[in-house]
Amino acid sequence: MTFKFFCTKLMKRTGPAYGAGPTGFKRLMKRLGNPQDAYKIIHVAGTNGKGSICYLCAEILQAAGYKTGLFISPHLHSPVERIQINGLPITNRDFIDLCQRVLDAEIEKLNFFEILTAAAFLYFAEKKVQWVVAETGLGGRKDPTNICKPTACVISSIGLDHCRILGNTLTKIAHEKAGIIKCGVPVFCPTLPQEVSRVIRQKARRVKAPLTVVKEEEPFQLVRIDWKNQNMILRKGKSTWPLHLLGEKQVQNACVVYQLCRLLKIPNQTIKKGFANVQVPGRFEITTIKKKTIILDGAHNPQAVENLLKFLRKSPYATSLAVVCGFMKDKNYPAMLQAFAKYASKLYLTVLDERRTANLTQLKIAMPVDVQAGYFNSPEVALKHALEEHSTVLVSGSFYLVSQLRDGLLRARDARRD
Repeated sequence: MTFKFFCTKLMKRTGPAYGAGPTGFKRLMKRLGNPQDAYKIIHVAGTNGKGSICYLCAEILQAAGYKTGLFISPHLHSPVERIQINGLPITNRDFIDLCQRVLDAEIEKLNFFEILTAAAFLYFAEKKVQWVVAETGLGGRKDPTNICKPTACVISSIGLDHCRILGNTLTKIAHEKAGIIKCGVPVFCPTLPQEVSRVIRQKARRVKAPLTVVKEEEPFQLVRIDWKNQNMILRKGKSTWPLHLLGEKQVQNACVVYQLCRLLKIPNQTIKKGFANVQVPGRFEITTIKKKTIILDGAHNPQAVENLLKFLRKSPYATSLAVVCGFMKDKNYPAMLQAFAKYASKLYLTVLDERRTANLTQLKIAMPVDVQAGYFNSPEVALKHALEEHSTVLVSGSFYLVSQLRDGLLRARDARRD
């Protein structure tokens, strides 16, 4: 069986016919020997920002000399990206072998994310990692990753996303995300809206979990942005710290991670090294081809798009910007279209190679009136037209879209360098 065929079979395991649920997944992990108990874990939930926090934590732990596992989602090009040790993805062969072992142990029909979570926890145990940074897939309370007994938890942000599953208010969503908070386990979060903060504080108090609410710009203040090298230059006291992440909330994320790492007694110099070396693909990732600038960002809900556009206004790419966008139909794409339409000089709308894609008819209905737009059945064709007409193009609206275009863009960039 080829790797591609195996992954295609796995990714079909979605929908109501699949899913063991928290109780069934707990039984599965017991049959597998509870590998998630073999190492220390940082567990991260949130609407936006959790991926960046996970990458940053993992980079710092690796810089501290720990063998570090990272479990994140979604992937951009291959499912193996979701399971990493010290920055290296699991091999295709190990991925197939571990997923098959999970499938051999199933009783209830597992879904795609449950299989990957179990395989990741098995892999990390067998490779004898010391730390794992695990990102929730959806919510927190019922998420398969919530099987773990973490050393620390992080809640990055709360916004309206996956409302059909998690609830249609911030309070309901906060309740689901706060489900990762465990008895006596320290939890970290930034300053959040009052109704959200109340839910998190109540849950932390109820289970006697020490809660650290990190204030904005504590302890880092943004000095300037080095756009050429894609660094945000931060100041802490009299020293400067380059952060190799761009984005409106990345300083906030860095402050949260810093406070967490201080709890773990990681030295400042090690944290600083992690800040400088971290790389998060598909989050305000800038590439240049033939003097054209392309920005890749997987913002896929209104809150993320709002933060993206707010940050873009500070950049040298703020004027005459085209946006190539496509969306999943279960997302609030009308609100995202409204935001992009107010900002961009022209929108290039497209559909994705994914069954949940919003089609062109749906996008046309949702498009604000009097907005210059083109409609394309192919993301590659949409990007080609955008680059012919504009010097700067933003690709956003879905990680699936970023994934579909990123590989070709990087190949084209690297070919020109050669």
